[in-house]
Amino acid sequence: MTTKSTNNIKTLAIMAMLTALAVAADIFLRIPGIGGFLTYEPKDVILTIGAFIYNPIAGLVMSLVVCLVEMVTVSSTGFIGLLMNFLASAVFVGVASVIYHRKKTIARAIIGLVAGAAAMTAVMLLWNYIMTPIYMGVPREAVVSMIPTLLLPFNAIKAALNASLVLLLYKPVVTALRKSKLIPTRESNDSPNKKTNTVIIVIVSAVAVATLLLVLLIFAKII
Repeated sequence: MTTKSTNNIKTLAIMAMLTALAVAADIFLRIPGIGGFLTYEPKDVILTIGAFIYNPIAGLVMSLVVCLVEMVTVSSTGFIGLLMNFLASAVFVGVASVIYHRKKTIARAIIGLVAGAAAMTAVMLLWNYIMTPIYMGVPREAVVSMIPTLLLPFNAIKAALNASLVLLLYKPVVTALRKSKLIPTRESNDSPNKKTNTVIIVIVSAVAVATLLLVLLIFAKII
């Protein structure tokens, strides 16, 4: 077996392990029922660590798998819950890891996590505005009234807590994996390749366009 094949197997094994840990965190460490429908779970901490170790695309793939497992196990919100959970994870993990992989330093990690937290909070406020009336059957005005008292504080605290936990846990996790020779002993400071950048740009653009179109349709009183 070639060195490249061995490395690929190791990568898949570590990604599978991190995905399983994120699922376990989602199931066993969740705090449900905040505000009646919001749930906190630390899965994004593990997913972001995985994206920092490998790349943003790996983080998005793991996020999707975890959210799919969540939908068919502990979640009772169906496809809407899947969509909201994936958006939250993808934005936080994707933004943080793209910035970090531009140059792998502690400063870039902090900048990436702060940017990821801010982006996730903003995106989830918009999508709660779009989807909560559909899911809960409440007037949109009621959702607007929740923004300053519930939705903004919840999303901001969740994102800040996850960012803090990533900073706390990333170094010990990476050190343990390096000592086990499961990942390389040194991390490259190379920027993400063009293909990775293109995929991330397409995903972010698609989310932005979908969000803006839905908001416009709401203001036009079509949905």
